[in-house]
Amino acid sequence: MATVSANGIQIAYEDEGPRDGQPILMVMGLGAQLVRWPQDMVDALIDRGYRVIRFDNRDVGLSTKFDHLGAPHIVWTAMQMQFGRVPGVPYTLTDMAQDAIGLLDALGIDRAHVVGASMGGMIAQLLAARWTERVRTLTSIMSTTGHPTCSRPTMRATALLLRHPKSDDIEAIVAHGTMAGRAVGGSFPIEDAIMAERIRSETLRNRCPTGFLRQMAAIIADGDRTDRLRRITAPTLVIHGSADPLVPVAGGRATAQAIAGARLMEIEGMGHTLPPQLVSQIVTAIDDHIRTPHLAAIPQAA
Repeated sequence: MATVSANGIQIAYEDEGPRDGQPILMVMGLGAQLVRWPQDMVDALIDRGYRVIRFDNRDVGLSTKFDHLGAPHIVWTAMQMQFGRVPGVPYTLTDMAQDAIGLLDALGIDRAHVVGASMGGMIAQLLAARWTERVRTLTSIMSTTGHPTCSRPTMRATALLLRHPKSDDIEAIVAHGTMAGRAVGGSFPIEDAIMAERIRSETLRNRCPTGFLRQMAAIIADGDRTDRLRRITAPTLVIHGSADPLVPVAGGRATAQAIAGARLMEIEGMGHTLPPQLVSQIVTAIDDHIRTPHLAAIPQAA
């Protein structure tokens, strides 16, 4: 696994595909390592000629951890935001976006197509809003503006997000993760055996539960990005599932509405995962968006 020093931390990354291909920077979500991107998705983009760069966000995988900053109290952080106070958090989503810029700098990449999923979509939005000259196109997948009226997960999804495995035993972690994945998969749940193997391999690669909490605190403290999203000039594609219980489809719709010229692709029955059944459809949408960003609005996907 390659690493670079950027923004004062060590960032682990994978850089695959032709060196002269257009670079796609892929930003993963809350508590998820770079390997969470389906390999079929990465391979399909490489087959289409792209240089695909994935990385571990700070506090996950093989990148720098911030355990010395402790574990934030998530409920207290949310309460402070609700009462209009700016909570003190270990770091912000903007810090995480700066990590991504640092990685691009270290790789000598001036501009990239940026694809982000969930929290990664939020980070990608901030990249496009603040570092406009560095982002060729933006694809925001199953993400949101942060506005409270469109960003609340269902009660069941909230409970799953905050629930811990019964123990630190790897079998308990796998069982918990498999159950959670099944619950947020919509009409396209990933097979339990595939999900279990993925969770097992990710856990053996690295596990940092307090990093998950610090990232969650960063999401909460970032608040509503709607005004910031209006600064985005990069051609933008928003992909969202109609059955997402963790980030409701209203979040994707609000994102598309906030960004001038953004195109919305709703996938009927898709939840908060990137299931094998939809990888080809999503890759084709990203490829079309990059190659012809002036396309008319993409119709709702079946």
